[in-house]
Amino acid sequence: MGWWFRLSWESDIPVLEEVQDDFGDEPVEGKWAFHGAFQLVGNGSVTNASCGMFKGFKGCIRDHLHDKVGLDGVDYTGKAFIRIVRYGCDKPSCPVCFKSGWAVREAGNIERRLKEASKRFGSVEHIVASVPVRDYGLKFESLRKKVLDILVARGVVGGTLIFHGARYNLQRHWYWSPHFHVLGFISGGCRGCKKGCLNCGGFEGRTRRAFEKDGYIVKVFDKRKTVFGTAWYQLNHSSLKVGVVRFHIATWFGVCSYRKLKVVVQKPNDSCPICGEELVRLHHLGVRRIVKVKGESGYVPCFYDSIVGADGSPNWCEAPKVHFGSGN
Repeated sequence: MGWWFRLSWESDIPVLEEVQDDFGDEPVEGKWAFHGAFQLVGNGSVTNASCGMFKGFKGCIRDHLHDKVGLDGVDYTGKAFIRIVRYGCDKPSCPVCFKSGWAVREAGNIERRLKEASKRFGSVEHIVASVPVRDYGLKFESLRKKVLDILVARGVVGGTLIFHGARYNLQRHWYWSPHFHVLGFISGGCRGCKKGCLNCGGFEGRTRRAFEKDGYIVKVFDKRKTVFGTAWYQLNHSSLKVGVVRFHIATWFGVCSYRKLKVVVQKPNDSCPICGEELVRLHHLGVRRIVKVKGESGYVPCFYDSIVGADGSPNWCEAPKVHFGSGN
């Protein structure tokens, strides 16, 4: 916990208010992008020794469905699709698992929910709301609520809110600068225009007029390539609150809140890119050396291989399903 001074006003007289917050007034010694109760994701301790270790293979060896040439012009006849599987805890604090586990899962959930919402509210847009220094002293929940009011005032009708406690540049490296990224929906037009925007009814006019009152800089980024890619990238350098078991880094609001938007988000199928069938656990029987350690030369997470070897013997076979019975 830390103490900040916030500038407020009584009539026309500025007043300094002493406010306690969640953040602390200084970065924690020996930690990077760590400030008070908040830290950058992936900056915690490894959950257990198995995180990131090789677990096995999943793939598809249905040769009768792979007798085709793909849209990319590659002949997949006789080819198996293979994916390396690793152990993971899916925790945002884990430096091994946060990018390839937690962030992938969360970005997938965000993409699927926003895809459904876009059928009603239009294209998904990427927005950032930067907190002015005078509000650094607000407690996190109060700050989040205020940012939601700031967004509504600018016509942001709903989406997912991702908290970032720090920014990075080459001079200062990681430094405390709370802001929120949003993937969501905005009512009205006018993005980034310069002429007459103070008087128009679109986003640019609204955000400029609102800035004069609240001091929050809210910008819309250029159109993103994919919702998943943008969500994944923003999650990768988001911030979490230490010691809170169920602290939600990405939260939903407005027309996309759980109360207002009922979406059944089904778990995506782990499917073969050649035939679309579900992947199964596989055993490797061939002589090909497969690099299993991430970071070593020659490592690839997914690849294609011949289903059978030159001598006609199988390179891959389906692993038996494990059933847990009574032991009788």
